[in-house]
Amino acid sequence: MTNTINGQGNDSHFKVREYPTLAIENWISGSTSSIYPSTKEHCEFQMIIANPARDNATSRKKNFLPLSAPVCLNLESLRPFESVEEQFQHYGITFHNAIALHPSNAAYPPHSGTIVLMGAPKSGWIEIDFSEPICKFHCYATSSQRILLSAYDREGNLLVQDDIPASNLAVSNSNISPNAPLKAVSKNISRITLYSLDGQLTVDDISFWF
Repeated sequence: MTNTINGQGNDSHFKVREYPTLAIENWISGSTSSIYPSTKEHCEFQMIIANPARDNATSRKKNFLPLSAPVCLNLESLRPFESVEEQFQHYGITFHNAIALHPSNAAYPPHSGTIVLMGAPKSGWIEIDFSEPICKFHCYATSSQRILLSAYDREGNLLVQDDIPASNLAVSNSNISPNAPLKAVSKNISRITLYSLDGQLTVDDISFWF
């Protein structure tokens, strides 16, 4: 069930989608890699589906109020080959070295939909800054090399790391499936980095919780 609502200063750049409470709790605790439910549950929870801002530059820069529900970025609204930086800034998130891509290479399939983020123009890394600290970050990633996710606080102190230990391209003989999950759980996360040394990196279905 999806309802379009106004918020963030009467902005309609996001939707609320209801998800099972159990799925949310499992995601927080780390007992599941995905926030998206695979079975029907009797309880529901709201999740913010965040759309990019395009037509109004001020909507990207207005004061951001942290939300009480998890936020999932709607990458499907991005244009292929669009440089992604401030499109989701109205949700307190800014990207560095990322472009939207409709992959033509079967080795880098999307986790859902048709659009992913790729580390570019410099290959192998994406950095994400948050204007307000978050407590959990989750995404799905594919790379030709090991991927290391690192979470930092505002002072640059390393809080927690996660990794995909080897290549997980779809057309390879890797034991790791493409779009493997990566997550970071800690208080006061202000920056996330994803690095794949000397590799190509794609990321999809990015979610986070304040």
